[in-house]
Amino acid sequence: MTMKQATKQSEGPEAEYQLLLQAGELRPDISQNRAVNALERLHHELLAYSEVTNKRSQRSSSSWWPFSALSRNINNLTAPKGIYFYGGVGRGKSMLMDIFFSVSPIVQKKRVHFHEFMLDVHARLKAINEHTAQKRKQGFRYSSGNNDPIPQVAQEIANEALLLCFDELQVTDIADAMVLTRLFDVLFELGIVVVATSNRLPDDLYKNGLNRQRFLPFIEQIKEKLDIIELNGPTDYRYNRLKGAQTYYFPINEDATHQLAITFFQLTDRRIEDRDKVPSEELVVQGRKLFVPKAAKGVAVFSFKRLCANPLGAADYLAIARTYHTVIMVAIPQFSQDTEDQAKRFILFIDALYEYGVKFLCSAAVPVQLLYCGSEIGFEFERTISRLMEMQSEDYLTKGHGKAILD
Repeated sequence: MTMKQATKQSEGPEAEYQLLLQAGELRPDISQNRAVNALERLHHELLAYSEVTNKRSQRSSSSWWPFSALSRNINNLTAPKGIYFYGGVGRGKSMLMDIFFSVSPIVQKKRVHFHEFMLDVHARLKAINEHTAQKRKQGFRYSSGNNDPIPQVAQEIANEALLLCFDELQVTDIADAMVLTRLFDVLFELGIVVVATSNRLPDDLYKNGLNRQRFLPFIEQIKEKLDIIELNGPTDYRYNRLKGAQTYYFPINEDATHQLAITFFQLTDRRIEDRDKVPSEELVVQGRKLFVPKAAKGVAVFSFKRLCANPLGAADYLAIARTYHTVIMVAIPQFSQDTEDQAKRFILFIDALYEYGVKFLCSAAVPVQLLYCGSEIGFEFERTISRLMEMQSEDYLTKGHGKAILD
């Protein structure tokens, strides 16, 4: 029985979790049980909360105003306390959030990778600032209180979702850090409910980051508005699915492709018979769209040609590394003097994955030590070979996904 099939058979997260235990897909885990109890609590509180907010919003003639803010103002309604899961890789954080999200009957809900959410926030801020600048050029005068676009962005988000589920909440960018406190001040005031997963305690977010003191109020918001629950069970489900699996296949043939497909479906709780039903995705990188041919549950599949034979750069590869905890690349060639540009892009790509602890599986034409036979960047490629070998080790495969801020 797959997770998807189990989800269809009952309503609450507790019942879904029990089905997975009975099916043998999960093992008894005290910390997971504690997390499921919190999700069950939130599930029922959110049902009652959404019913009241929906009724109040339907009675209002001000349809443009966020329904949650309106009902909160009218009824002095306090939003249910959200949940913040943290812990090591593979402990079931994303899986439990997926169960909760899939069974929640709330219509206005959104589940998104936190990095993708912040890219969207910055895009909205940019659009508002550009619109304001254009209006000023036309002679329109704004009062000093209308200079901050963040409340407008928060209201747009609140109109779209009452429940926000964030996967892999981490903050390494000062631009994100400076926005988050003010943004979530408004979102929480508008009654938004948040469920988030992270590899880090709230107190460790943006640790040693520049101007961190300005970020500390966001950490206090998280601790006040969300239940903080650690998932520290003994089973690393993600590593168990990779354990014993080959990560580097050569040469390129049907068997290598088939084995990579099997691993992909193991990692994403899908049946290999449904390979034609795997969805694609798009990432927005500096205003451009980057197509991801196959992606599910934080695992993405690309051909080498798509990522390294096309004119992509570090920004594209970093976006992939931030968004996906595992990447599968098919058909890496042996690099020669004629493909130096592709080799340079491949170096950038592997550097980005390594920096964010992304798990990497691939098929290649030759063994890793023989990948490069050119002459221009032999020294630089030696580091890439070293990283590719390290990325096959148990130490690397069991590390968390995400970039750490160091002293």
